[in-house]
Amino acid sequence: MKKAKRIFILLGHPDKDTLNGTLACEYEKGALDAGHQVRRMSLGDMKFDPILHLGYKIEQTLEPDLVAFQENVRWCNHFVIFYPSWWSTMPALLKGLIDRTWLPGFAFKFTHEFWWKKLLKGRSASVVVTSDTIPFIQRLIFGDTTNELKKGVLWFAGFSPIRVYKFGYIKHTGLWRRERIKRKVYKMGCKGV
Repeated sequence: MKKAKRIFILLGHPDKDTLNGTLACEYEKGALDAGHQVRRMSLGDMKFDPILHLGYKIEQTLEPDLVAFQENVRWCNHFVIFYPSWWSTMPALLKGLIDRTWLPGFAFKFTHEFWWKKLLKGRSASVVVTSDTIPFIQRLIFGDTTNELKKGVLWFAGFSPIRVYKFGYIKHTGLWRRERIKRKVYKMGCKGV
């Protein structure tokens, strides 16, 4: 077996009782069954103001759940985010979490007017996105709807590799396909990818 990983799972859907919640549970089961260390947080359980009120002009005090989130990101060597695509992007509360925590000194540091230091290097990430649209059709019409998270957030901070898994046409999916998706995500957890 490969070396056990330290995996941090974030359920980025505000509601745990969803397919995203189920998939996060399957991933966690697979990771634990394979001997990986796991920490998990659910966006809907976290208490914080999602608005970065004055940008970087002043330091906005982080609530305890945001401090715990940052500690989990620092602890892990693989970060997994589950979320639904709403209007071709992540839920607003997930974006608020990133706005509040992905700060200079934590995720990056500008070293020059046009360059920065990636402070979270040495970590990989997986982004698991569900949608009611077929992923190919969504990309054809709207482009890469995961780019802001994949490139603008994770890559910008040093994560590599970053894998994106999209499961679409969820609303019209039968039970047999949902079970197949769950099995695939469980295997991802076992492999730590």
